[in-house]
Amino acid sequence: MKILWIKAGGIVPLDSGGKIRSYHIVRELSRRHEVTLFTFYTGASEGLHSEVCDVLKKVICVPLNLPSSRSIRGVGHYIAHFFSPLPYSMAKYYCAEVSSAFSHVILSNNYDLWVCDFVYPAPLIPWQVTVPKVFFAHNVEAQVWERYHRITRNPFWRYVSWREYHALAKAERIYVSKADHLVTVSDLDRKFFSQYLDPSRITVIPTGVDTEYFRPLPGDEQPNRLVFTGSLDWVPNNDGACYLLKQVLPHVRSEIPETTVCIAGRNPSSDLKALGRKYGVEVTGWVEDIRSCIREAAVYVVPLRVGSGTRLKIFEAMAMGKPIVSTTIGAEGLPVTDGENVIIKDDSRDFAAAVVRLLRDPTARTRIGRAARKTVEERYTWKAAAQEFDSALRKAMIPNA
Repeated sequence: MKILWIKAGGIVPLDSGGKIRSYHIVRELSRRHEVTLFTFYTGASEGLHSEVCDVLKKVICVPLNLPSSRSIRGVGHYIAHFFSPLPYSMAKYYCAEVSSAFSHVILSNNYDLWVCDFVYPAPLIPWQVTVPKVFFAHNVEAQVWERYHRITRNPFWRYVSWREYHALAKAERIYVSKADHLVTVSDLDRKFFSQYLDPSRITVIPTGVDTEYFRPLPGDEQPNRLVFTGSLDWVPNNDGACYLLKQVLPHVRSEIPETTVCIAGRNPSSDLKALGRKYGVEVTGWVEDIRSCIREAAVYVVPLRVGSGTRLKIFEAMAMGKPIVSTTIGAEGLPVTDGENVIIKDDSRDFAAAVVRLLRDPTARTRIGRAARKTVEERYTWKAAAQEFDSALRKAMIPNA
């Protein structure tokens, strides 16, 4: 099968859950199919995508000179797209350069199937063309912004999140309904999207993790060390990190004053860095090998209040045998059981109390960590996820399947 995989934002470096999931599934699919990647993203060159050429049939990159959302130029760019019917997270990508490159790709090659990876490339695709199309929904994107709108107190971000929520909800409704088949990453997302598409045309794939790469290594754990990892330029992670420092950590340190915290991930905001300095917390920014941070954790924390889909960060920590304390949203859609292979608490005081109990009880940490490792080791590999994805592709190739 000749597959055209269409993705905004690039597929490498592997610094976000979406990129990690897409990369591993594309890599597995390329063992059985000819996969061409078309991607457009902020950057000056092909960069690391040249390495992906060894895995895929072909890689077509369109680098774009987009400003940082936190810069003055970024605010101006947002204002310039204010009257677009698309959410800014989509509209910012669309320019003549991207449209021209994509038109050339689809006119000069015959593909058996197109994959729209996330909702963001969807307006680029001529959905009326009679080529089977699969929509890959890593999250309910509108839900992420709706949840953030409910918790943020900043007037500017309240407005931005409200606007993104409504515009993304409309976009998801339109483009999901146009797809021949939809792939989601959780049963919760499948249920949500069933209001737009016949459930028989929706496939849920398991979340995967590389259990050879992420595995327990004894001897690196630091006493009373908390670790949180994730792309810090993603709103849910930034909010979760700030919530950890302001609402959870003071309660933990009132019991265990020597508690240390590491927050690791790309592009931390200036506000988060300032909070890190205030609370004496290490905010590392981009880390080449995230395992080095996870290994140090006595307890791995996922204090998310916003999000959708599933969080790969939890599976990575589980694969490394780490005890995890998460909110319900942080563990949403994952095959975890509170008290068995993860601890789930939503109130900040309850979350902190669970962390304190684990820091004081090495036996409980070991028990939960081993159960977590066993869970992902037995069932949740990228090969299994790709097999389910391959099945969805084949269903899309059969009319009225």
